[in-house]
Amino acid sequence: MENFSKPSIHHVRLKKRQEVAKGTMAFYFDRPAAFIFKAGQFIDLSLPDLSASDPQGHTRAFTLASAPSEQQLMVATRLRDTAFKRMLAEMPLETTIDLEGPFGQFTLPDNDSPTRVFLAGGIGITPFRSMLVEAAHNKFPHRLILMYSNRSLEDAAFLDELQALQQENPNYTCIGTMTNPTGATETWNGETGRIDQVMLRKYVKDMETAMFYVVGPPAMVDGLQKMLESAGIHKTSIRSEEFVGY
Repeated sequence: MENFSKPSIHHVRLKKRQEVAKGTMAFYFDRPAAFIFKAGQFIDLSLPDLSASDPQGHTRAFTLASAPSEQQLMVATRLRDTAFKRMLAEMPLETTIDLEGPFGQFTLPDNDSPTRVFLAGGIGITPFRSMLVEAAHNKFPHRLILMYSNRSLEDAAFLDELQALQQENPNYTCIGTMTNPTGATETWNGETGRIDQVMLRKYVKDMETAMFYVVGPPAMVDGLQKMLESAGIHKTSIRSEEFVGY
Protein backbone atom coordinates (compact mmCIF):
# COMPACT_ATOMS: atom_id res chain seq x y z
CA MET A 1 0.00 0.00 0.00
CA GLU A 2 1.27 3.47 -0.91
CA ASN A 3 2.18 5.58 2.08
CA PHE A 4 0.70 9.11 2.09
CA SER A 5 2.27 11.47 4.64
CA LYS A 6 -0.02 13.78 6.59
CA PRO A 7 0.46 17.49 5.78
CA SER A 8 2.32 19.38 8.47
CA ILE A 9 0.84 21.96 10.82
CA HIS A 10 2.74 25.25 10.83
CA HIS A 11 2.47 28.24 13.11
CA VAL A 12 2.43 31.39 10.98
CA ARG A 13 2.14 35.10 11.76
CA LEU A 14 -0.23 37.52 10.08
CA LYS A 15 2.02 40.11 8.41
CA LYS A 16 -0.40 42.29 6.44
CA ARG A 17 -4.03 42.64 5.38
CA GLN A 18 -5.16 44.57 2.33
CA GLU A 19 -8.51 45.28 0.68
CA VAL A 20 -8.27 43.95 -2.90
CA ALA A 21 -11.89 44.55 -3.98
CA LYS A 22 -15.16 45.74 -2.48
CA GLY A 23 -15.78 43.57 0.57
CA THR A 24 -12.75 41.37 -0.23
CA MET A 25 -9.60 41.22 1.86
CA ALA A 26 -6.19 39.65 1.26
CA PHE A 27 -4.23 38.27 4.23
CA TYR A 28 -0.45 37.79 4.09
CA PHE A 29 1.42 35.36 6.33
CA ASP A 30 5.07 34.55 6.81
CA ARG A 31 6.07 31.42 4.92
CA PRO A 32 7.68 28.55 6.84
CA ALA A 33 11.03 27.53 5.39
CA ALA A 34 9.89 23.97 4.75
CA PHE A 35 6.53 24.88 3.19
CA ILE A 36 6.29 23.70 -0.44
CA PHE A 37 3.12 23.82 -2.55
CA LYS A 38 1.84 23.83 -6.11
CA ALA A 39 -0.07 26.72 -7.66
CA GLY A 40 -3.78 26.07 -7.16
CA GLN A 41 -3.57 24.16 -3.87
CA PHE A 42 -5.34 25.14 -0.64
CA ILE A 43 -4.63 25.22 3.08
CA ASP A 44 -6.58 25.06 6.35
CA LEU A 45 -6.29 28.05 8.67
CA SER A 46 -7.28 27.64 12.32
CA LEU A 47 -7.97 30.30 14.94
CA PRO A 48 -7.54 28.36 18.20
CA ASP A 49 -8.60 31.29 20.38
CA LEU A 50 -11.78 32.15 18.48
CA SER A 51 -13.60 34.15 21.15
CA ALA A 52 -17.13 34.07 19.69
CA SER A 53 -18.98 30.90 18.86
CA ASP A 54 -19.03 29.94 15.17
CA PRO A 55 -21.28 27.07 14.01
CA GLN A 56 -18.62 25.93 11.54
CA GLY A 57 -15.83 25.84 14.07
CA HIS A 58 -12.44 27.51 14.18
CA THR A 59 -10.96 26.14 10.91
CA ARG A 60 -11.57 27.19 7.28
CA ALA A 61 -10.09 26.10 3.96
CA PHE A 62 -8.54 28.80 1.77
CA THR A 63 -6.96 28.54 -1.64
CA LEU A 64 -3.48 30.01 -1.72
CA ALA A 65 -3.68 33.04 -4.00
CA SER A 66 0.07 33.52 -3.71
CA ALA A 67 2.37 31.71 -6.13
CA PRO A 68 5.01 29.18 -5.05
CA SER A 69 7.69 31.61 -6.27
CA GLU A 70 6.54 34.37 -3.88
CA GLN A 71 8.03 34.89 -0.44
CA GLN A 72 4.84 35.26 1.61
CA LEU A 73 1.71 33.13 1.73
CA MET A 74 -1.47 34.98 0.80
CA VAL A 75 -5.17 34.12 0.84
CA ALA A 76 -8.10 36.33 -0.13
CA THR A 77 -11.74 36.07 0.90
CA ARG A 78 -15.06 37.87 0.97
CA LEU A 79 -15.63 39.38 4.41
CA ARG A 80 -18.89 37.74 5.46
CA ASP A 81 -20.36 38.32 8.92
CA THR A 82 -19.10 35.26 10.77
CA ALA A 83 -17.10 35.07 13.98
CA PHE A 84 -14.18 33.51 12.07
CA LYS A 85 -14.10 36.26 9.43
CA ARG A 86 -14.47 39.02 12.02
CA MET A 87 -11.53 37.73 14.04
CA LEU A 88 -9.40 37.29 10.91
CA ALA A 89 -10.17 40.88 9.88
CA GLU A 90 -9.63 42.41 13.32
CA MET A 91 -6.83 40.45 15.01
CA PRO A 92 -3.54 42.37 15.46
CA LEU A 93 -0.71 41.96 12.97
CA GLU A 94 1.90 39.41 14.12
CA THR A 95 -0.85 37.23 15.64
CA THR A 96 0.13 33.56 15.28
CA ILE A 97 -2.37 31.08 13.87
CA ASP A 98 -2.19 27.45 12.69
CA LEU A 99 -1.80 26.52 9.03
CA GLU A 100 -2.17 22.96 7.77
CA GLY A 101 -1.50 21.78 4.22
CA PRO A 102 -1.11 22.04 1.36
CA PHE A 103 -4.02 20.04 -0.04
CA GLY A 104 -5.70 19.55 -3.40
CA GLN A 105 -5.11 18.42 -6.96
CA PHE A 106 -6.53 21.50 -8.74
CA THR A 107 -3.18 22.32 -10.33
CA LEU A 108 -1.73 22.73 -13.80
CA PRO A 109 -0.80 19.43 -15.47
CA ASP A 110 2.85 18.85 -16.35
CA ASN A 111 2.13 17.40 -19.79
CA ASP A 112 2.07 19.19 -23.12
CA SER A 113 -1.68 19.57 -23.37
CA PRO A 114 -2.84 22.53 -25.47
CA THR A 115 -4.50 25.81 -24.48
CA ARG A 116 -5.66 26.16 -20.88
CA VAL A 117 -8.75 28.31 -20.42
CA PHE A 118 -9.46 29.62 -16.92
CA LEU A 119 -13.08 30.61 -16.21
CA ALA A 120 -13.41 32.47 -12.91
CA GLY A 121 -16.26 34.12 -11.05
CA GLY A 122 -15.69 36.50 -8.14
CA ILE A 123 -13.35 35.23 -5.43
CA GLY A 124 -12.91 32.07 -7.51
CA ILE A 125 -10.00 33.97 -9.05
CA THR A 126 -7.64 32.97 -6.22
CA PRO A 127 -6.23 29.69 -7.62
CA PHE A 128 -5.82 31.31 -11.03
CA ARG A 129 -3.92 34.26 -9.56
CA SER A 130 -1.46 31.72 -8.11
CA MET A 131 -1.19 29.79 -11.39
CA LEU A 132 -0.78 32.85 -13.61
CA VAL A 133 1.87 34.55 -11.46
CA GLU A 134 3.79 31.26 -11.36
CA ALA A 135 3.38 30.76 -15.13
CA ALA A 136 4.87 34.20 -15.79
CA HIS A 137 7.71 33.57 -13.33
CA ASN A 138 8.59 30.20 -14.88
CA LYS A 139 7.99 31.33 -18.49
CA PHE A 140 5.31 28.64 -18.92
CA PRO A 141 5.29 27.86 -22.67
CA HIS A 142 1.62 26.97 -23.17
CA ARG A 143 -1.26 29.21 -24.18
CA LEU A 144 -3.25 30.53 -21.17
CA ILE A 145 -6.54 32.41 -21.40
CA LEU A 146 -8.30 33.88 -18.37
CA MET A 147 -11.96 34.90 -18.56
CA TYR A 148 -12.87 36.61 -15.29
CA SER A 149 -16.49 37.53 -14.49
CA ASN A 150 -17.65 40.00 -11.82
CA ARG A 151 -20.69 42.19 -11.20
CA SER A 152 -18.66 45.39 -11.58
CA LEU A 153 -15.08 46.62 -11.69
CA GLU A 154 -14.94 47.39 -7.97
CA ASP A 155 -15.74 43.72 -7.23
CA ALA A 156 -12.88 42.36 -9.38
CA ALA A 157 -10.03 41.36 -7.07
CA PHE A 158 -6.53 41.34 -8.63
CA LEU A 159 -7.84 42.36 -12.08
CA ASP A 160 -5.26 45.12 -12.63
CA GLU A 161 -2.43 42.77 -11.69
CA LEU A 162 -3.77 39.97 -13.88
CA GLN A 163 -4.06 42.32 -16.84
CA ALA A 164 -0.50 43.57 -16.29
CA LEU A 165 0.84 39.99 -16.35
CA GLN A 166 0.15 39.96 -20.08
CA GLN A 167 3.26 42.14 -20.46
CA GLU A 168 5.38 39.46 -18.77
CA ASN A 169 3.87 36.43 -20.49
CA PRO A 170 3.20 36.69 -24.25
CA ASN A 171 1.37 33.34 -24.14
CA TYR A 172 -1.30 34.71 -21.78
CA THR A 173 -4.51 36.66 -22.46
CA CYS A 174 -6.75 38.24 -19.80
CA ILE A 175 -10.41 39.00 -20.54
CA GLY A 176 -12.54 40.61 -17.85
CA THR A 177 -16.32 40.78 -18.15
CA MET A 178 -18.81 42.64 -15.94
CA THR A 179 -22.43 41.55 -15.52
CA ASN A 180 -23.62 44.85 -14.00
CA PRO A 181 -21.12 47.53 -15.07
CA THR A 182 -23.65 50.37 -14.91
CA GLY A 183 -23.97 49.96 -11.15
CA ALA A 184 -20.29 50.70 -10.53
CA THR A 185 -18.56 53.95 -9.65
CA GLU A 186 -15.79 53.30 -12.22
CA THR A 187 -16.23 53.11 -15.98
CA TRP A 188 -15.74 49.71 -17.63
CA ASN A 189 -14.92 49.50 -21.34
CA GLY A 190 -14.37 45.75 -21.66
CA GLU A 191 -16.69 42.78 -22.19
CA THR A 192 -20.08 42.73 -20.47
CA GLY A 193 -22.49 39.94 -19.59
CA ARG A 194 -21.98 36.37 -18.49
CA ILE A 195 -19.39 34.06 -20.03
CA ASP A 196 -21.14 32.13 -22.81
CA GLN A 197 -20.32 30.24 -25.98
CA VAL A 198 -20.23 33.39 -28.09
CA MET A 199 -17.69 35.04 -25.79
CA LEU A 200 -15.61 31.88 -25.56
CA ARG A 201 -15.42 31.36 -29.31
CA LYS A 202 -14.39 35.00 -29.74
CA TYR A 203 -11.19 34.41 -27.77
CA VAL A 204 -10.60 30.62 -27.81
CA LYS A 205 -9.97 29.49 -31.37
CA ASP A 206 -9.18 25.88 -30.41
CA MET A 207 -12.08 25.21 -28.04
CA GLU A 208 -12.45 21.55 -29.01
CA THR A 209 -8.89 20.70 -27.90
CA ALA A 210 -8.46 23.13 -24.99
CA MET A 211 -8.46 22.23 -21.29
CA PHE A 212 -10.96 24.21 -19.18
CA TYR A 213 -10.64 25.12 -15.50
CA VAL A 214 -13.78 26.51 -13.83
CA VAL A 215 -13.92 28.13 -10.36
CA GLY A 216 -16.63 30.23 -8.75
CA PRO A 217 -19.92 30.02 -6.86
CA PRO A 218 -21.69 26.65 -7.22
CA ALA A 219 -24.45 27.95 -9.51
CA MET A 220 -21.92 29.57 -11.84
CA VAL A 221 -19.71 26.48 -11.94
CA ASP A 222 -22.71 24.27 -12.74
CA GLY A 223 -23.90 26.63 -15.47
CA LEU A 224 -20.48 26.91 -17.10
CA GLN A 225 -19.98 23.15 -17.04
CA LYS A 226 -23.32 22.63 -18.81
CA MET A 227 -22.49 25.38 -21.31
CA LEU A 228 -19.12 23.81 -22.10
CA GLU A 229 -20.62 20.36 -22.54
CA SER A 230 -23.31 21.76 -24.85
CA ALA A 231 -20.51 23.36 -26.86
CA GLY A 232 -19.03 19.91 -27.44
CA ILE A 233 -16.33 19.97 -24.75
CA HIS A 234 -15.79 16.51 -23.27
CA LYS A 235 -16.11 16.15 -19.49
CA THR A 236 -12.51 14.95 -19.27
CA SER A 237 -11.39 18.38 -20.56
CA ILE A 238 -13.21 20.25 -17.76
CA ARG A 239 -11.84 20.64 -14.21
CA SER A 240 -13.79 22.57 -11.61
CA GLU A 241 -13.92 23.75 -8.00
CA GLU A 242 -16.86 25.36 -6.21
CA PHE A 243 -16.35 28.25 -3.79
CA VAL A 244 -19.17 28.56 -1.28
CA GLY A 245 -19.76 31.32 1.24
CA TYR A 246 -18.58 30.79 4.81
